[in-house]
Amino acid sequence: MKALSLSLLLLLSVLIACAQERQYSTKNTEAIKFFALANQSLDDNLYAEAIDRLQKALDEDSKFIEARIVLADVLRGRWRWNEAAVQYREAIKLDPEFNRTVYFKLGDCDIHTAQYAEAKQSIEKYLSYQGISAQTEYIAKKLLSDAVYSLDAIQHPIPFNPINLGPEINTADDEYMPAITADENTLIFTRKVNNNEDFYQSTKINGKWQTAAYLSDKINTPQYNEGSQSISLNGKVLFFTGCNRPDGLGRCDIYISIKKGAEWGKPFDIAPPVNTSGWESQPSISADGRTLYFVSNRKGGFGGYDIWKSNLTEKGWSEPENLGPNINTAFDEQSPFIHADDSTLYFCSNGWPGLGGMDLFVSRLGKDGKWQKPTNLGYPINSNGDENGLALTANGNYAFFASNKLNGYGGFDIYTFELPPSLRPHQATYVKGTVLDAVTKKPLEASVEILDLEKNNPVYQDYSSESEGDFLATITTGKDYGLNIAKDGYLFYSGNFSLKGHVTKDPFNITVNLQPIEVGSKVILQNIFFATNKFELQDESRAELQKLIDFLGLNPGVKIEVSGHTDNKGSLQANQILSENRAKAVYQYLIANGINAGRISYKGYGQTQPIATNETDDGRSQNRRTEFKIVAK
Repeated sequence: MKALSLSLLLLLSVLIACAQERQYSTKNTEAIKFFALANQSLDDNLYAEAIDRLQKALDEDSKFIEARIVLADVLRGRWRWNEAAVQYREAIKLDPEFNRTVYFKLGDCDIHTAQYAEAKQSIEKYLSYQGISAQTEYIAKKLLSDAVYSLDAIQHPIPFNPINLGPEINTADDEYMPAITADENTLIFTRKVNNNEDFYQSTKINGKWQTAAYLSDKINTPQYNEGSQSISLNGKVLFFTGCNRPDGLGRCDIYISIKKGAEWGKPFDIAPPVNTSGWESQPSISADGRTLYFVSNRKGGFGGYDIWKSNLTEKGWSEPENLGPNINTAFDEQSPFIHADDSTLYFCSNGWPGLGGMDLFVSRLGKDGKWQKPTNLGYPINSNGDENGLALTANGNYAFFASNKLNGYGGFDIYTFELPPSLRPHQATYVKGTVLDAVTKKPLEASVEILDLEKNNPVYQDYSSESEGDFLATITTGKDYGLNIAKDGYLFYSGNFSLKGHVTKDPFNITVNLQPIEVGSKVILQNIFFATNKFELQDESRAELQKLIDFLGLNPGVKIEVSGHTDNKGSLQANQILSENRAKAVYQYLIANGINAGRISYKGYGQTQPIATNETDDGRSQNRRTEFKIVAK
């Protein structure tokens, strides 16, 4: 013990001598001793001990400016922003020109404590000095943009009324990262209990959330953390982050679990090139299930954490693409959420001008196919703290998020609020359907496709579930759509509907009965279009004609008759000729695209086979139709 004490005394005498040689702002040897000991504590990462020793140095000499600045630095490094700011200000009082970086650090503290006017003043003072490093100048200009933006945002607050989801969802533990299905009846979120993250689920019955339950033993684990999830809009596919799992490729990977019936399947790791030996997390899946947005610190990015995307192809997930400089910065971008309109992206960032920490932003896809520079969601949605994990309903009217600042049930709770109209995505609704066998009424697994008729391209392609025959597709309003459903051994279904002028309050609910292929069975080709009194096929008809070609290709023994029909406007002869020419146009198109002429015939029926009244516009519209009938199989 005596030897140790002697060694310590020798060490302190050397430190004090060195300190005196450095000509500190104090001559007080006790203050210098405590300052030297504090620096030794910092070398050992003993921050609480260092703070205590620095305070003792200041107790010996309150004008010891070096000790005051180092104390402020340690407090700032421990996120004790208010206390650090006090020390920096005291240092400036002692000597305004002692160390110019004090103004930079004080500005950073003031941003984090929402003292934006003071932050602006301090950062402008720092930027007035000559010869500052390029790196700190870059960060200082970012802080200055935060201060300028924040002062304006606070003067122009937006409506914000967060509502706690209640004790059925929130507890004294942390609940966060909400994800909701398109019908708004299922909520999946992360709950942290005893430092372990697992998924929980709640369903809504008669407009009320039920007590959340543990999601699944196949997904949740007692030894690993599961979080940062994205649920497909039909609630049947879960993308999530799993870290340090034995089957993973890196520290954190993205996994998929598929729900069949009421049970979730065993998760599987997404193969490269999405997952790597690095860090991939926070997935968000597009409405059609074919584009995956996620966060990674892989090479090729703009900063620490960037947002990337990968497209699902016939060969699997494509090489990820960085979303570019209109989304990603030299700082961090996280928590992407792609809305059901597939053209509005919400995310959090500390790189774009904001109120401090992580703020929430929205970016919209431009007509050129590139993401536009983001818009801050504003004050008080964003604050001087960290905001992240935003999710929206399919109609875009309401958002869900987590906060620990709103006096909830404890820790982070999940809230919802109505999003201001200017921050909403394009209006979207959903089609919820069931596919059944027309004879047995049993559910069928069938391919479902929804087409944008104007662009003649699919906006949704998937299968109805095998167990229930159900499907759910989100689509934007303001357009005309075609719906095609097909299954081997059955006639395909063809329909269309318009969402021009549609109010998104009520979704479409459809039950489709597929007819088994039988001689005499008919299908109305709802998406074959002709101009009035014309028989030239319009371009919008091509997708429907391709479905008929595919049907004939899958059923090589089938022979069909294509028939044309009109309403009763005009003469019998004119209607007969028009119907024959329209049927012939389809017949010729099929032959030109590889269908053997021996399998097809055509006939015009004019106005002789109405399926609705000719006394109304709607009835006449139904009677003007093109059909095909099975004549042999």
